[in-house]
Amino acid sequence: MKTSARERFRYWFDGVMARGTGALMVLLAIVTVLFIAIVALAVQVFGLFPAGATGPDAPDFWETLWGNLMRTLDSGTMGGDEGWGFRVAMLVVTVGGVIIVASLIGIISGAFDARVESLRKGRSKVLESDHTLILGWNSKVFPIIRELCIANESRRSATIVILADRDKVEMEDDIRTQVGKTGRTKIVCRSGEPMNLADLEIASPHTARSIVLLAPEDSTDSDSAVIKTALAITNNPNRRTGKYHVVAEIQDRGNLEAARLVGRDEVHWVVASDLISRITVQSCRQSGLSVVYTELLDFDGDEIYFSSEPSLVGRTYLDAQLAYADCTVIGIVSSGTVLLNPSADLVYAAGDQLILIAEDDSEIRLGGAATTDLSAISVAKPIEQAPERTLVLGYNAGLHTILSELDEYVTAGSTVMIVADMETPLLDSFPALEVEFRRGDTTSRAVLESLDVASYDHVIVLAYKETLDPHRADAKTLITLLHLRDMADRAGVDFAVVSEMLDDSNRELAEVTKADDFIVSDKLISLMLSQTSENQKLTEVFSTLFSSQGSEIYLRPADRYIRDGADVSFYTVVEAARQRGETAIGYRLAAHARSSEHSYGVTVNPTKSDMVRFGVDDRIIVLADA
Repeated sequence: MKTSARERFRYWFDGVMARGTGALMVLLAIVTVLFIAIVALAVQVFGLFPAGATGPDAPDFWETLWGNLMRTLDSGTMGGDEGWGFRVAMLVVTVGGVIIVASLIGIISGAFDARVESLRKGRSKVLESDHTLILGWNSKVFPIIRELCIANESRRSATIVILADRDKVEMEDDIRTQVGKTGRTKIVCRSGEPMNLADLEIASPHTARSIVLLAPEDSTDSDSAVIKTALAITNNPNRRTGKYHVVAEIQDRGNLEAARLVGRDEVHWVVASDLISRITVQSCRQSGLSVVYTELLDFDGDEIYFSSEPSLVGRTYLDAQLAYADCTVIGIVSSGTVLLNPSADLVYAAGDQLILIAEDDSEIRLGGAATTDLSAISVAKPIEQAPERTLVLGYNAGLHTILSELDEYVTAGSTVMIVADMETPLLDSFPALEVEFRRGDTTSRAVLESLDVASYDHVIVLAYKETLDPHRADAKTLITLLHLRDMADRAGVDFAVVSEMLDDSNRELAEVTKADDFIVSDKLISLMLSQTSENQKLTEVFSTLFSSQGSEIYLRPADRYIRDGADVSFYTVVEAARQRGETAIGYRLAAHARSSEHSYGVTVNPTKSDMVRFGVDDRIIVLADA
């Protein structure tokens, strides 16, 4: 079918319009020139000159063209025109000029609005280097940003870049609300899909110091999204020649093997559910342990550092421990291998590094002479372990890992009672544990009183995180804790309770229950991701601390180390722990066990020269193999 000239013109015009602002302005300029030229030609042909401008005084074509252009741009120019023919011609030019200028303003305004909208979408490329890149978005992003901002306080300037499939402005508003001031750290948000190679380039991953991968919110298969994002980094056709430092979270341990194939030696994977389960088990058996973990994992206070000290070469691990007054040596990196709580006789060699707990890397310096009071050290007592009874209130998918971890610690004949408002789950059998399940509402006072809670050695309250939203799940946990504490007060007894809180904002509410430990899932995972993103060497340290194999953190009775009532320095405590093959890193005073202002009595990395007196209920915090 033959197309008409009208259709061809319309097709051409649509093509020009689609080319954007520049094409529109060029088209408007062409129309303007043609318009004023036609009017100028009409003035010349029909002699529509101003009054008195005849013969040699009449303006030529170019002079008329210039006058028309001026009237097009400034409508007030025609105010002094004379001669009705000339006035009519100039009126036409002026009216046309008003339309043209209005169109030009509209085009420029539209282009400006489009540019602002484009910037709002966060699609411009980030021109940063040595930045921390966060790919993905969930509730963990806020504590991660807070921790990284604290870590960046010692830097002159730092940048955190966030790329997520969310609106840029919404991300910035949420960060301002949840995080507040970020100090010297600049936050840059960009919108895009981290799994998409083109979108990934927006965040400049190849110049990043470290990369944190977060599971997307409201995703039924979050692990696949994280693994694919890791693949987009490690197998990127534009990847850098050096290795990336990537930290990523996954939920299901079953996906860990595939994740490791993708990440190889460039990605450190944090199995969120396993980590929370391990800390829950370790904390339920040792009141105050979660406070110690939080102190070591966050950047506010004391954390773990690596340092070389040439003056200690040739000296023993014990010598290195006693050489620092304000730092605590907990291990040595020898030939690339992390050794926590090594033998006191291990020699610190050239090229090795010390693993220390310090308030800041600037505080790592040798101290004065160590003084120990050997007479204050008590005789070592054997650790007797009897069968334990554990009560678990609530249920989530982490219960299976909790039972497996608990089985690694307890002796044969230990029992676990599980009470949850659900059908009987399928539970594995364990060599050292006898597991019993009872259906019941854990927020019911009658159900709790029927359990004889005081007869159990440990109580764990789990959040129903698979079946309830975080706030409703935490509400059930809070009600359960309130009942437990009221029951304890009425009976005049005290029992340790370890609870799982999904939202860190609910921790302050939960403190009225006086529970000994709170396992805040998202916060602990966020702290782990933040620490390992800043220092890759911490990966192996944390793997050892949070495992049932190797050296772990224990809170043991102070009278196993120091005679009751003796005033001693922490140098003496270090020596007492050394005699038992352990590394002392702090203590917990029972008098402050309920006080959040005093960190629940926990002091990590104390000044060794300070004198302290331990009571019968106080604890020494040590690294030990068992």
